[in-house]
Amino acid sequence: MLLIPAIDLKNGQCVRLKQGLMDEATVFSDRPAEMAQHWFKQGARRLHLVDLDGAFAGEPKNFPAIEEILAAVSAHIPVQLGGGIRDLATVEKYLALGLNDVIIGTAAVKNPAFVREACREFPGHIIVGLDAKDGMVAIDGWATVTEHHVVDLSKQFEDDGVNSIIYTDIGRDGMMSGVNIEATQKLAEAISIPVIASGGLTNLDDIRALCAVADSGIAGAITGRAIYEGSIDFAEAQRLADELLA
Repeated sequence: MLLIPAIDLKNGQCVRLKQGLMDEATVFSDRPAEMAQHWFKQGARRLHLVDLDGAFAGEPKNFPAIEEILAAVSAHIPVQLGGGIRDLATVEKYLALGLNDVIIGTAAVKNPAFVREACREFPGHIIVGLDAKDGMVAIDGWATVTEHHVVDLSKQFEDDGVNSIIYTDIGRDGMMSGVNIEATQKLAEAISIPVIASGGLTNLDDIRALCAVADSGIAGAITGRAIYEGSIDFAEAQRLADELLA
């Protein structure tokens, strides 16, 4: 069970949102590269970046901060990034910089052919991020809930060749209300590629609950607000996960 610190970027700063609302941003650091180094030193084996401005604009908006983060840590641990990735040129640019995986979210739902093309051009480097409310996929910064069920879309993208699915329960993201274990496990059991849980990780009980169902195919969990506000000690949580699954 890999715990993956999140660094969400807005105006070049490290922030966290509540339920995806841009005007509900809490700034945790104005030095994202130093934050990336901090989590690496705490034992992180992977980092999760989100270009929040890019996600809303539909194109990269925090490139300087991303470039600094990759220069600081990408030689040591893999880094994944989502937000504003809408074309193959952007994927190629990020991978050339040292990014390990790109995450396609809204664009995957609106333009599934893009996912197929990206998987064909950059095999092994494409992740799809699906955000869902009551099992139905939401897009456009969670403003629109579609008629697509998360399991059906995940199966489609698995066939296209994505390496994993990041699943976010949008009702819990940033709310410190616990992970939706049941929904995450259900998705993981329905597909054969790994599922990474996102949204709601609050304390060590969540780590224990995730580890208890890890064999369903849940490979990791992204953590943000909890490690920034201190309800989870990152190093302690990763040690716990390692011990439980040893």
